[in-house]
Amino acid sequence: MSRKPLEGIRVIDLCVVWAGPFATMLLADLGAEVIKPENPHVWQPMTRGAMARPPQAYLMLAPAWGGGYPNNVPGERPWNYCPTFVSLYRNKKSFTVDLRTPEGKDVLRRLVAISDVVYENNATGTLEKLGITYDWLREANERIIFVRVPAYGSSGPYAEARALGIHLEAVMGHTLLRGYEDADPSSNTAIYSGDYLAGAQGAFAVMAALWHREKTGEGQLIEIAQAENAAAMFTQAIMEYTMNGRLLTPIGNRDIFGRYPCNVYPAKSPGTAETCDDRWVAISVENDEQWQGLVEAMGNPEWARDPRFATNEGRAAHAAEIDARIAEFTRERDDYELMHLLQAHGVPAAPVLEASRMFDDPHLRARNFFRTQTVEGAGTHEYVGPLWQFPETPVEFYQPPVTLGEHNEYVYKQLLGFSDEEYARFEALGHIARDFDPSIP
Repeated sequence: MSRKPLEGIRVIDLCVVWAGPFATMLLADLGAEVIKPENPHVWQPMTRGAMARPPQAYLMLAPAWGGGYPNNVPGERPWNYCPTFVSLYRNKKSFTVDLRTPEGKDVLRRLVAISDVVYENNATGTLEKLGITYDWLREANERIIFVRVPAYGSSGPYAEARALGIHLEAVMGHTLLRGYEDADPSSNTAIYSGDYLAGAQGAFAVMAALWHREKTGEGQLIEIAQAENAAAMFTQAIMEYTMNGRLLTPIGNRDIFGRYPCNVYPAKSPGTAETCDDRWVAISVENDEQWQGLVEAMGNPEWARDPRFATNEGRAAHAAEIDARIAEFTRERDDYELMHLLQAHGVPAAPVLEASRMFDDPHLRARNFFRTQTVEGAGTHEYVGPLWQFPETPVEFYQPPVTLGEHNEYVYKQLLGFSDEEYARFEALGHIARDFDPSIP
């Protein structure tokens, strides 16, 4: 196998929750050695799960992404197979150290000296309280690249605010815009898309910084405010207000460019939304030619030949009537049947898949979208695979999601040169562990 794109690059992962770990996963998929220091005496909420030892009652109430443990049982070491964790920590390494202590911080300093990147997305001020600043990192390694991804930046009125993706999306206005005209924004489900955007942007920033360092020999400090980055999700609204002074409002699933019809329509369903068995198809007509294609696909019904609907302006004026008519047609047909029928007539259309149905999607299967991996304590399952396919440098699951402290000996003895005696001393001091402290619930 050819050399991996980022092989030889070492990244220290000081990340929490989702946005940071997603970025370092992308780097690890590309071959970087990503090492995560973890404190066995401090629990990072929503990183290895909501709780270290969740009670059975919690799992019955928690959402699947947070409480979907194997067979709905926490098991002996639930922090090693929380669903959100296993989806973000493949191809990485973990060692344990208490950074609150002088000797623990010295371990980090020694690791920084032989690394290329330090990546973190903690709440503003978290690392500063530990004395970990860009200047401190540069004292250990003047070529270090330090990437910080706070929610709202390190300065300004929101700097101290804590946030998950759903919070920053709401502050930015995305939650308001992605709803329905007749629904309260509080009815919107959480999507956390800002985390993925921040992660992708952060991974790109690392690669750009590595290229810059190769040319100049210089490391650098990079800050990416997640909220600003999330603005890319609704650029049209920002431009409308900035250039035209017009505030956009929620439009549901309609087209942001004002093309009609564009919506999500009911398909033949084996059940209801309550059982997650409702089926829908997305249809987007972009021009008059595609409208005629849709009319033909529906069998040229008399209502669709109405001259009022011949132009986009006319369809826009009667959008509700057209949507209701299309729904009458779609609800009697299978969603995939509709997709093939409409696409054959030149109309963009696709099923809206409930997550579990993605495993049976032919296109995703053809693209090798899912890969099998075995997680210690959780068994063998399929997971979303790497985002790239390179013919000369295959991107794979090189290692299952890392267990707590799995690479303690590698980091302490091989990378940092600890003797057996030094290793035993750090073990006695509580730095080296495979389990979280029993006092952590």
